[in-house]
Amino acid sequence: MKFDDEPVPGYSLPILPGHTSPGRLERVLRAGKFAITSEIDPPDSADPAEVLKRAAVFDGYVDAINATDGSGANCHMSSAGVCSLLTRVGYATILQISCRDRNRIAMQGEILGGAAMGACNLLCLTGDGVQAGDHPQAKPVFDLDSISLLQIARGMRDDNRFESGRRIETPPRIFLGAAENPFVPPLDWRPLRLAKKVAAGAQFIQTQYCFDIERLRSFMLKVNDLGLLEGADRVFILPGIGPLASARSARWIREKVPGVHIPDSVIARLEGAENQKEEGKRLCMDLLNEIREIPGVSGAHIMAYRQEQSVAEIIEATGVLEGRVPWHPGRDDPKALNPESPGALLL
Repeated sequence: MKFDDEPVPGYSLPILPGHTSPGRLERVLRAGKFAITSEIDPPDSADPAEVLKRAAVFDGYVDAINATDGSGANCHMSSAGVCSLLTRVGYATILQISCRDRNRIAMQGEILGGAAMGACNLLCLTGDGVQAGDHPQAKPVFDLDSISLLQIARGMRDDNRFESGRRIETPPRIFLGAAENPFVPPLDWRPLRLAKKVAAGAQFIQTQYCFDIERLRSFMLKVNDLGLLEGADRVFILPGIGPLASARSARWIREKVPGVHIPDSVIARLEGAENQKEEGKRLCMDLLNEIREIPGVSGAHIMAYRQEQSVAEIIEATGVLEGRVPWHPGRDDPKALNPESPGALLL
């Protein structure tokens, strides 16, 4: 999608009436387009070219890229570092901040720094416990949870003030997001928790993996009944989906990853396939086609861990972009960015 008022393609746009950020993701969603986001697995490396290489697989297929923040309580390059590298060449990024690792002083500083470098979208997360990751001896912080972080971020943006009351000279112009999980009990409580996040400031929601369409439909009906999908303050919901590599991996995820619900029927479908990895991609395509037809759904968040190359195939096969080509550094100028080039970061 091209915008008539783009000063430089791919970079921050003028903020439209009713918008809170200069970012492309908010524009796409408020324009009523089906948005696609995905996420980059930050490298265990300080090599900037590795980040650009990982982002390039999404070129032309996603509207924004999440930079995960120590997901699973495992240590990788920081979300802020990844966003810094990607925003300087024009990618739309979603900065994640996990309350597990920082106190409110550090998080408010990171919000300002992220906005200053062009990360217009912020995903507020409570975070997994440290016992789940590769540093179980680490001291968890949890000064805030995702709801209180949303409240503070909204106050910084809308009231020009830190939580302490001290004035912010130039506030962060950001689009606020949060995560939700509609797929695990207590199911009736999930829409109510979402409503609390929206009241705290969440404008978009990315969910946990969806492998159960009926649970998603029920969740969306209840969210609609709460009045969260209408009006100027509506929330944009992007269910999470992703390809499964095999029935074995599906069982492992169901047993080992907290909060992921995978029905027996999904595992049986994979077991019955001659090529389980290809069937996992077809399953993802089928889910995406069903999700896009659910009233109130605004897009999808594709999480393809170690299968990032499959995102383009999934998007192409389903046609969910309806001819749109999301901006990427080489869309309007094929010579603009070569992740292998030593000079790529000078652009």
